This record gives sequence, C-alpha cells and structure tokens, in this order.
Amino acid sequence: MILNSLLYSAIQASVKAGKHIEYVYQHPVEIEYKSDDTPVTIADKQANEIIEKELIITGIQVLGEEGIHHSYEERKNWSQLWIVDPLDGTKEFINRNGEFTVNIALAENGEPTIGVIFSPIFKDLYFASKEVGSYKLDRHVYVENIDKFANLTLEEIISLSIKLPLQQLPEVHTIVASRSHPNVETKHYIQNRKQEKDKVELIYTGSSIKMCLIAEGKAHEYPRYGRTMEWDTCAGNCILKYAGGEIISLEDNLPLRYNKENIENPHFLAFRQ
Repeated sequence: MILNSLLYSAIQASVKAGKHIEYVYQHPVEIEYKSDDTPVTIADKQANEIIEKELIITGIQVLGEEGIHHSYEERKNWSQLWIVDPLDGTKEFINRNGEFTVNIALAENGEPTIGVIFSPIFKDLYFASKEVGSYKLDRHVYVENIDKFANLTLEEIISLSIKLPLQQLPEVHTIVASRSHPNVETKHYIQNRKQEKDKVELIYTGSSIKMCLIAEGKAHEYPRYGRTMEWDTCAGNCILKYAGGEIISLEDNLPLRYNKENIENPHFLAFRQ
C-alpha cells in the first residue's frame, strides 16, 4: 500500500480509538500496574484492540505498548512496522487533565515515515508523512466535521488542516517539560539554559503534546532525561521531522532510530532551530 493510503488508515484508527478513550474517560476507571510499576487502564487495552483491528488491513506488523512484543529475532527483518501507543500519557488520563494522546507511527528501515497524534479530549489532530509533510487539524475544525469525518478522504482532511509549523519560534527561548516526569537532570539542563539565554520560558504539559508544540512553532526544545520507549516518541518524531525539527540522542547526537533490539530510547532532545 502506498504511503498516503497508510497515513489515511492511521488517521482513521487514531480517531476511532480516541472516541472510545473519551467514552471510558467519562466513567470511573480501575487502574492496574505493570511489572515496571507503570499504570495501565482498560482504556489503554481497548484502544489498542481498536487500532490493531484497523491496521490489520495494511498487512504490516504492529509493535505497541499494549500488544504483543515480538522478539528482535522476528522484528529485525521487518522493513516496515507500525509503532503504537494507544494511550500516551496514562498518568494524565488518571489525573483527568486531558493531556493524553493516541500515537500511531510507521517506521521504515529505522526511520519514522508516518506519524499521527490525536487528542481525544482537546480534539486536535496532528499528522505527517514523508510524502505530504506535517499538518494540524485544529480542534474547532475537527468538531465541525466530526459527524462526517470517517467519510472524508485524505485530500479533504489535508484541505481542512494547516501545514506545520504554524508560526515562527518565539523570541523568548521556550522549553517544553514533562508535567508527570520531572527529574534532577532536566532541572539541571533548564538551569544551564537560563544561564545561556537572556530569558527562558517553560511550558509544562503531558504526553506527545510536547513534541507537537515544537512542531507548531510554540517552543524551541524538549529535553527528556527520563525513561521512554519507541512508541512514546515515533509519531511525534515524524511530525516534528517533517515540520523542520528533529529528535537526537543525547548519547551520540544522532537522530533516534526505531525497531532497535532495545526498544527503550536513549535520553534525547527534541528541537527546532
């Protein structure tokens, strides 16, 4: 299937999963904890089922936080794979601040070539591919078209969207930081930036919204020293990349790679210049 067709499948899958997450969000939810003490809810699991059912038609394997984790011996020969986080920002979901997203990405030979991020509560839709670039469908436009969204073509969705970045970077150096994962290394990085720049402003938010803000042009950078996995970053990486930004490893200053033997990311910096 050509890239535009795959992008369309990912967009529709993200919106369907997001609608279900929004329904679950409106009701009391039981919280479970995985072996690494990270929380998971029924919304994570059911959204993953919806996404995998939608993507099965593409014939491309899925690597997701809540799905089957295939061994590297199986994955290493896959030139393409979907990388999915059905509910990025489970802590934000539990804290009920709305700052969580559905993340769907396609990686080809280690590089992100499709990325879709949908906010079930705020209704913003970000999407990108190597062929069309990066876009944002604003929440107000999405809501106006919500009843017919499933019948819109990719060309119609693009026509309703705005190409990223939306604006020039702020005059004041702006750093996006994690609301739920503050740590000493990040605080030290921000402090150094404050010494280098005349002024620094901070934006705290959850999930992949941080990378979307950089892609929009609302912030310069997002340093991440905490633990993340490939499904946390691949969709945002793609959206940022085709909006003129990048995510580099703080270990070797090279772009992040995907479908690695170890699917945990190194510490990284997401940025636009």
